[in-house]
Amino acid sequence: QVQLLESGGGLVQAGGSLRLSCAASGSIYGLNRMGWYRQAPGKQRELVATITSGDSTNYADSVKGRFTISRDNAKNTVYLQMNNLKPEDTAVYYCNAAVRDSAWTTRYREVWGQGTLVTISS
Repeated sequence: QVQLLESGGGLVQAGGSLRLSCAASGSIYGLNRMGWYRQAPGKQRELVATITSGDSTNYADSVKGRFTISRDNAKNTVYLQMNNLKPEDTAVYYCNAAVRDSAWTTRYREVWGQGTLVTISS
């Protein structure tokens, strides 16, 4: 079983910064695409940023220039550096990864973290 554990959420004022971390643990035989999603009250979960195993990145238009996604393969960890935060960034942020969790199959399974709350005050 593979688990994703997010950390780094909290309460900050508009204009501040936070760095989220997501560490994968368990029987990890491979990690492909990893990403961050968020869900604000009354809204659908939306993609924030993704990063491939080859370090190709993709960002939602609303966070381009402010957020940076990165990964440390040695630590099985993906990060989201969030700068110049805005009240509209308030949401529960979820980590996602495609994980190979068995030596007997090459299948990659989609795994989600439990979420970490980010609250931006005006």
